[in-house]
Amino acid sequence: MRSALGLMLASVVAAIVIAGVWFWTSSPRADAAPPQTTAAAKADPLPAAAKQAAKDDVETTAALSKRADATQAAAPAAAPAAAPAPGPVAAAPKCNNPDGLGVSRTVVVDTTGGPGFGFLQYKQYDFLTDHEVVLTFDDGPWPTTPAVLKALADECTKAVFFPIGLHTTYHPDILRQVAAAGHTIGAHTWSHAHLAGKKITEQQAKDEIEKGFSAVKLALGSNPAPFFRFPALAHTPATTAYLGTRNIAMFSVDVDSNDFKSKSSDEVINNVMTKLDKEHKGIILMHDLQKHTAQALPTLLRKLKAGGYKVVWMKAKTQIETLPEYDAMMAKTEKPVASGRPIGNVVQTIAE
Repeated sequence: MRSALGLMLASVVAAIVIAGVWFWTSSPRADAAPPQTTAAAKADPLPAAAKQAAKDDVETTAALSKRADATQAAAPAAAPAAAPAPGPVAAAPKCNNPDGLGVSRTVVVDTTGGPGFGFLQYKQYDFLTDHEVVLTFDDGPWPTTPAVLKALADECTKAVFFPIGLHTTYHPDILRQVAAAGHTIGAHTWSHAHLAGKKITEQQAKDEIEKGFSAVKLALGSNPAPFFRFPALAHTPATTAYLGTRNIAMFSVDVDSNDFKSKSSDEVINNVMTKLDKEHKGIILMHDLQKHTAQALPTLLRKLKAGGYKVVWMKAKTQIETLPEYDAMMAKTEKPVASGRPIGNVVQTIAE
């Protein structure tokens, strides 16, 4: 009995072992797929769902890769650990007047094609918003210019200057003060000639424009901004077209101070504020060569601040490339010979 039971038990165990071996060797395994040749892989198309999943995965990866590449391109390269620290950079002078008028915003002008600014004549670009002004000064440099610079510095604000070329030969040091104070410097012809006059030729007009820029460059030792204002705002189709070929921006005016015919600083202030009350914004024309303007400016700037006006400072995207022939011409210009007598001993004011 025991022998029969043992034999039976042994048979069952043997059957289980045989079945297990058969199951293990004949069943497919996920980690043991049979090798496939390249030809077989190409001939075995993916199901549609698998294809879409693969496509989505590729597109997503490509998009992420593009974003990563763009981020790497935009991000500055990390400095090597052993690179020496950069030397100290002189900080720009800070305003000592926390309540000063200041500069609300700075705009950079692309002067390609000779754009015009100032709605009295040029109406293409209305970039100023309500209660924004641009401060501009013509006809310097002159002995009154330093007083104008001080008033601007006291209010921590900036302006655009349009100097006369001939005046820069008289006072190159003053024009350099304008540049040192960080203002924008353009040009206002060589001799303040009326370029729309009947007797002036196109060549003479060109000479006035180019000599003015070259004279400013000679005084500064560097190229000025390609900003130009016509004397008396007098232009012609030919002169405006020429400035366009030279990529020089033209400046007109929105608010004229009429300081050249004002009899007092109060009149200058009243002219500007009265016109601003009407226009509410604009390019303000003044002359740093006018004594009354220099006297009026400290009060005028404070009134602008009190009236809620904000200064927009205009800069050029690139500086003008002056023409070599005019640079050479200006380099040969004879400078005035200083007299041994003080000017006060020669010219005296006895009445105003």
